[in-house]
Amino acid sequence: MMDNGFLRNELASRLREGLSRFRLEGVTGMSEHAPGLFSYCALERERLACVRLDQPLIGIVLSGAKEVWLGDVSERFSAGTAFVLPAAVDLEIVNEPDGRTHLYQSLILPVEPDMLPQVGPGETARVPSQDTFVVPLTPGRVQALLHAADTIDAGPAEAVLRTARLHELLALLHDAPAARPLFDVTLAERVARLVRAELDRRWTAADIATRLALSESTLRRRLAGEGQALSVILRRERMGVARRLIAQGAASGAAGLAVGYASRAHFARAFRATFGVNPAEVTSLS
Repeated sequence: MMDNGFLRNELASRLREGLSRFRLEGVTGMSEHAPGLFSYCALERERLACVRLDQPLIGIVLSGAKEVWLGDVSERFSAGTAFVLPAAVDLEIVNEPDGRTHLYQSLILPVEPDMLPQVGPGETARVPSQDTFVVPLTPGRVQALLHAADTIDAGPAEAVLRTARLHELLALLHDAPAARPLFDVTLAERVARLVRAELDRRWTAADIATRLALSESTLRRRLAGEGQALSVILRRERMGVARRLIAQGAASGAAGLAVGYASRAHFARAFRATFGVNPAEVTSLS
């Protein structure tokens, strides 16, 4: 039977070798490989205090070592380690270059809420609590990480395959305690994702509550607990997309229809209430 330590080292080596084409030399800071995939490099030991991420991320150390502190708890991991860092908390991070190559490098995949498959109520709660940053490697996880990196690097032309690879990876990470931050999606974000998928639908509170398997009163109460209101979320998502469409050259009437407004007057009023200008003035917005 293969020793567990030997298997871990073998999987770490397989992961590093599979990502060898992403290795960089003589660079520092962030280097983008493709939208949604970048490397972070350092040529000298560095300590980064009060790092607060906008979204959680999946990373793989390609060279050197990384130490992460969350409060009084710390963890150190070396090349070939896959890890997850949470968003919206203060972290202290130490990056140490490899003694031979004099380079620290990690490959980073930020995970935005829209990447996640829609989950039902209670699914997030079943994900184990995070007590580590390290994702234990399995053959399936190594393969999924390699596939995801290759597909993202192929560019936007592979959008459908990219989504499939990301969902495959996230499914394999779902029961890893380190991956808990990837699945901690607020109810407000779940509502926003639902609305974004069908912006031209005449959403009601009852419709949304049913789709999320909640009662309407529970939906409103939990959103209020997050400091959110359903009407604000609906308007924010619709107007945000409408603004982008108009900026890209769409007529205001077509943009309004695309986000669920049959009446141009109603759309214009909602647009003014959101941005303070008429749809025709959108090009002047910064």
